[in-house]
Amino acid sequence: MILSGLATLPLHARAGDPDTPTVTVTAKKEAVVKRLDKTVHDVSDMPRAANGSAQDVLQALPGLTVTADGRIALKGNPQVTVLVDGKPSAAMAGAGEERAVALQTMSGADIASVEVITNPSAAYNANGGAILNIVLKRKRKPGAHAQVQGSAADHGLWNLGSSGDLTRGRLSVHGSLGLRHDGTQKIRQSAVDWVDPQDGRAGQRLQASRVFVRRVVDSAALGVDDVLSDTDTLSLSARYNARRSHPLFDVLNEDRTGAARSVYHRISYGPNTQSDGSASLAYSRQAPGTALKAMLQHSETTTLVDKSYRDVFIEPARAAAYSRGATRTARRLDQATLDWTRALDTHQFGMGLDLQSQLDDIGNYQAAVDPLTETEMPDPDTTNGYTVLATRGAAYLTDQIRHGQWEMLLGARAESMALRVRPAQGPVRRAHWRAVDPSLNLKYAINGSAALTLGYRRSLQLPDPRDLNPFTTYVDAQNLSRGNPGLAPQRMQAWEIGGDLESAHLNGSFGAFYRSSRDTVFDARTVSGKVLVTAKENGGQARSAGVNASLDWTPAASLRLGMDGGIYRVSLETPDLSALVRQDRRSGYVNARAAYSAGRDDVSLDAHAQSAGITPLGRYGATSSVNLSWKHKLNKTLSLTVNANDLFDGSRRTYATDSATFRQTGFDHFVARRLYVGFVKKIE
Repeated sequence: MILSGLATLPLHARAGDPDTPTVTVTAKKEAVVKRLDKTVHDVSDMPRAANGSAQDVLQALPGLTVTADGRIALKGNPQVTVLVDGKPSAAMAGAGEERAVALQTMSGADIASVEVITNPSAAYNANGGAILNIVLKRKRKPGAHAQVQGSAADHGLWNLGSSGDLTRGRLSVHGSLGLRHDGTQKIRQSAVDWVDPQDGRAGQRLQASRVFVRRVVDSAALGVDDVLSDTDTLSLSARYNARRSHPLFDVLNEDRTGAARSVYHRISYGPNTQSDGSASLAYSRQAPGTALKAMLQHSETTTLVDKSYRDVFIEPARAAAYSRGATRTARRLDQATLDWTRALDTHQFGMGLDLQSQLDDIGNYQAAVDPLTETEMPDPDTTNGYTVLATRGAAYLTDQIRHGQWEMLLGARAESMALRVRPAQGPVRRAHWRAVDPSLNLKYAINGSAALTLGYRRSLQLPDPRDLNPFTTYVDAQNLSRGNPGLAPQRMQAWEIGGDLESAHLNGSFGAFYRSSRDTVFDARTVSGKVLVTAKENGGQARSAGVNASLDWTPAASLRLGMDGGIYRVSLETPDLSALVRQDRRSGYVNARAAYSAGRDDVSLDAHAQSAGITPLGRYGATSSVNLSWKHKLNKTLSLTVNANDLFDGSRRTYATDSATFRQTGFDHFVARRLYVGFVKKIE
């Protein structure tokens, strides 16, 4: 438990008095700290984090469900924004595969804590959802310290990392280096029955693939903190990551249209690369009763996905066909923030400015290749380029009020957002929105161990820049995607009511929530020439309501047990051609965890189960995972670690989609079962 308000003993050592006693007070940091608008989880000593990834750390936290392919939901809410040190980054800006890869390749050993914010106050740019804030380690302990960790697993996977810090006088320098060879086996299968709405033709397409994607990840980070005075600190930090892979995809396709049948392999090799970097400059001033923070940040990420392939035909037999293709994306995110707080007797006022500019530059190329002359003939339908510039300016005001047993955080956030979609050819599309969104966090302390809470937030969620593509993009053998530069933001609001209970050995919480969204973005699917074309459109409606609860029990200092879960009902309304499809289903999740410490050993277990659910015009199946970690201290500075992930291989997810033009069923299996054996060496 964190100790505060301790008086320092007035002991003064002198050269002539060597036996003067010295008193040192140490305390263990609380694993979980609940605040009015967030819950902070200390993960710095989590056994699974020592040689795991950021995704492993998030998966072990209560209230969270993280699938093997990186999909995150917080208490049933799939709209989750991931921040690093309180700020967005280019690598985490998307919610798709880019973010999943970034989390799967970020070292868990670099993370100090994770802040879970289910109903963000107006001080945060939540982009319509909940927030996970990953706080990285920054030490200012005098002297020099370092740590080296590494692990190896089956399939020839391994990682090696090091971190260190040096503090002398007012300067503190900290940094890290890492090299990871990780990978995931992906097994996919789908069947599509389609009907062309224009001519009435019908057919079926089957697709199956199995691939092991191996990645090489290089990472580096460096930070400098300069304590200018008792109140002022200047910080500079930079990070860089590079990922590369050469996956061999062999996708077996079978097409049937009437009596005609075609069977072929579509084979591709990559390479695929992704790199991202960030740099930030921050200034903070902590004076009695006031705090001022200013920050400038730049981050960028560049991705290349090679989509070149060759088709090897089995039936009917004919010469192989070749295609050259790639998608290149570059994202640049610049941000400037200013936050100020002023504490009075019963009020703490806050205000701030948030200026943000995000530029996405996307290029797609697809061309048929003559096998004899190697001449490339670009496909005009899927070769294109465009940029999306999203700018956002926001100002917020908050007032945290304490009166007796009541504590309330009121806030309002005024935002102005603009989008500019500029294609390589064609007119520029512009859109602009303004909004003033309120927030409320309320707490009533019944006594020292029980409290009731209430939260409310309204906000906008901007569309993903890739969905604003004014062109058609090749995805794979049976899919094309078509963007919509006219997409508008989703308008979202959320209510949450609950309570917290605390005692010497038991901590619990319970709650109920209601969430809704208007102008919901959904997938509009059509069939064109036997190919499935997926576009994004506004017009859907979504509502969800449910209850959740969490209980943590500490029967002894060496044993911690916990369980949390939720049951919720989701209702979706989705346009499908001229009809409106209504779906309604109950879903739920449950997480269990246990941690035991005895002597030199720390053992932890976390288990997760997510039930089946619905998507617009579709549904998905249940998933589960059980993870076990063991850390054994060989001596004060050297530890052995063992991480066993997804012991029962429960990551296979089925899915189905029903629309007016097609029906698709299949499964994605991102095999997460893995056994890592490693070490952690501290250098003091």
